[in-house]
Amino acid sequence: MAFKLGTSKSLLANEGQIESKLSFKKHDSSIPGTPVLHMNLAKGIMGEANNDGSIFLSKKLKPGSEMEQHVIMHEMVHMTDMKTGKLAYSDNAIKWNGEVYERKDGHILYNDKWLPEGSKDFPWEKMPWE
Repeated sequence: MAFKLGTSKSLLANEGQIESKLSFKKHDSSIPGTPVLHMNLAKGIMGEANNDGSIFLSKKLKPGSEMEQHVIMHEMVHMTDMKTGKLAYSDNAIKWNGEVYERKDGHILYNDKWLPEGSKDFPWEKMPWE
């Protein structure tokens, strides 16, 4: 089987001088190392950070819009928290800072109350800029 080198564009340096640069278009919602996919999501959901390292964005978001950028930033906070071990989740539970919270039917048991997923009452939903 043959092996062929690709012709992908990447950072090229010659004797310490950068000859070409990677470019990211402003309207492109990609994030290096984190696949961002536009999907049909459930009603009211604009984004999801996934255990596999990807982010789903609602197809309802206009590419390049301020709202799309806000949702990406929000989901990247979750992604960072998951990668550092601060946040983890399964179908049955959320783990935040070592505490486990039961999860069932789109709700999470927090402080003896069943709250809907995504509620701003959860500490993991509070964003640094909010």
